Amino acid sequence: MASQNKHVVFDVVGTCISYENYYESLEARLGERFRAHGIGTRLFGYAWMEAGEREYTYLSISGKYVTFFEVFRSIFYRTLWQAGIAEPRKFATDEDREFLLASYRKLKPRPGLAECFDRLRRGGFSVWALTAGDTSRVAGYLKEGGVDFPSDHFVSCDTIGVGKPAPAAYQYILDKFDKENRETWFAAAHMWDSAAARPLG
Repeated sequence: MASQNKHVVFDVVGTCISYENYYESLEARLGERFRAHGIGTRLFGYAWMEAGEREYTYLSISGKYVTFFEVFRSIFYRTLWQAGIAEPRKFATDEDREFLLASYRKLKPRPGLAECFDRLRRGGFSVWALTAGDTSRVAGYLKEGGVDFPSDHFVSCDTIGVGKPAPAAYQYILDKFDKENRETWFAAAHMWDSAAARPLG
């Protein structure tokens, strides 16, 4: 039974959820085409995703919040060009892009995630999620993977209107907890995410 004031807040995508399904779909759809140009499929996938996260974050910082998926879709051809594809729209099509985006919507939980959450709850912690992704997509990853997660413990930056690593994003969820005798942890696979959360407590 959880105590009232012990909490672990998880980043979700990349921390609790693996990118492997996305990388596998990139390889299946464009792998041969990439190899013909000497481009690593996985490296392209990483570059596209990371560039998307940077653009999303910078837009948020500038006060022009746009959802991550809108940004991610919009920079597909630009990322191909930056990777060395001289004519991106001859190399790939909108159908290719939408196939890859659909695969990103079907990412899967990392092995042992449900057991991790259960162990924390048995240890007296409430488990929360704070994600830059949209609620339906990211909560769907957990649900489809058979991971029980209450909707009232799930927070999307889309709801707040500001993206991580802005302090306001972490403060929003921290303010949900009583200050007295509070024990809080933030769990993320990304150094910048953990480092940004730490000063807030």
